[in-house]
Order: sequence, then structure tokens, then C-alpha cells
Amino acid sequence: MAKVAFIGLGVMGFPMAGHLKTQGGHDVTVYNRTADKAAAWAEKFSGKSATTPAEAATGADFVFVCVGNDEDLRSVTSGENGALHGMKPGSVLIDNTTASAEVARELYAAAKERGVDFIDAPVSGGQAGAENGILTVMCGGDEAVFERARPVIEAYARMVGLMGPVGSGQLTKMVNQICIAGLVQGLAEALHFGKSAGLDIERVVEVISKGAAGSWQMENRHKTMNAGKYDFGFAVDWMRKDLGIVLTEARRNGAKLPVTALVDQFYGDVQAMGGNRWDTSSLLARLER
Repeated sequence: MAKVAFIGLGVMGFPMAGHLKTQGGHDVTVYNRTADKAAAWAEKFSGKSATTPAEAATGADFVFVCVGNDEDLRSVTSGENGALHGMKPGSVLIDNTTASAEVARELYAAAKERGVDFIDAPVSGGQAGAENGILTVMCGGDEAVFERARPVIEAYARMVGLMGPVGSGQLTKMVNQICIAGLVQGLAEALHFGKSAGLDIERVVEVISKGAAGSWQMENRHKTMNAGKYDFGFAVDWMRKDLGIVLTEARRNGAKLPVTALVDQFYGDVQAMGGNRWDTSSLLARLER
């Protein structure tokens, strides 16, 4: 059993912290900007809550962070009363936020100055994956630190991999989001075409999902897309944030991402339709408006 802190109890962090307590059997203290949510977590999981990130991190062996973006991440780690101010030498800061590779390298350096280790560890699998403890975790950092952290991370994960040095986890998550953007747009166009042609979508998908066209998106999203239901899953606002990180990195490294850039614009159209909190499969709604 390890002493663990978890900072950020959104739709992902709340269940992830819960798995660290129930599946991992760790001593978990949580922090959230909205104190009521931290109190609710502590009551549900018989854990503890703290009033600042630094307080939560004090004495912890592992400190997990899962917040919104780069600036949120800087605030709760190296800002006033940030986690790094409470962490002990030899402890490990594990960032599950989907953020830039640049901020990962920045925090790695800031942690090292305090004798603290750092791993960037963004996740994939969405809210359902977090709730069921079956996330995919893409890590960047030093191999020895990763091997220390892996057994703890596995409490909420189905797959945990070290992708390379610090920042590699975030870069891998960018690859993940590029794939998803293209797949969802392709699926949206396919369903739109099939419906326009008068085909029975369920029959079509039953057949083609067993061949080369099959995908996780098709298997798990076609029914709700066909029914025009977009009120669950990974929100459009979050996807646009992620694709913004992707496109910024692509401008830096010279990668050409014409389809990703186009799909990002399409998600902008969905936002203009009021679909900010619709899930990413709502690209079909844009075609059917």
C-alpha cells in the first residue's frame, strides 16, 4: 500500500481516485477546487480530502493530477500551494491530464529541482473507461520511475505503456486523438450516406463491422449516432482542446494534418449548433442539420 494524493475530481479523476482506493488498496487523499466534490469523494470511498494541492501531496509517495489544461496543471503543481510545494524527495508526480508535451517537459524539470520524479501519463478510454478501471495510459518519463509507478497506475488501467522520455505520453495521446478524429468523421459520413440511400443502418453495420471497415467507434457509437443521441461520452469542447494541442505541436514539428485540421473546424460547427457538451460522435448531427 502506498500513500497517494489525487488532484482533480472531474468525470475522469473522481472514479480514477476511487480505483486507487478500492482496487489498489492505497491510502488516498484528494483535492478538488470545488471542495464539496472532494468531500463527496471522501465520503463515498472512506478517504481523506485536503484544502490545497500542497496539503494533499504532503507525505505522499505518488501524486496524481487530472485537470483541464496546461494552465490548470501549472496552477495545481507549481503555483501557489501547488503539489510540488508539499511533495517529498523521491516521490513521483504522475500527470493524467491531456496537455502539451511542452508543459510535461517543464514540470519534469521543476520536479527534478525538488528531488521529485515526474511522469506524463494521459489516458484514453473516456468516462466509461475511468468508471470501469480499464483506461489506456500512455506514459513518458524515466524507465526506472515508470516501473515504480506502473503497479499503482494499474489500479485504474487495462493497458499501461512507457512510450519514451518525458513528453512521449502526451505525444502518443495526440496520435490517439488524430486517429479518433478521422475515424468519427468517416463513420458520420458513412451513416449519413447509408441513411440518405435508404439502407437499414443496423443491417449494414452488422455486416461491415466484421470486415476491414470495423472499428471501436463503429461498434460502440453507431446505435446512438443513428438515434441522434449525443448526450454522453467525450465532449466536443474537450476534443477541440485536444485537437488544438495536436495542431500546435504539428506546426512545431512540421507534420501535415489536413484531415485533422478539417475535422477540428467541423467540431467548431457543432459548437456553433450548441453542441459543446455533446459527445464527439455528434459530427453526424452537423451533416444532418
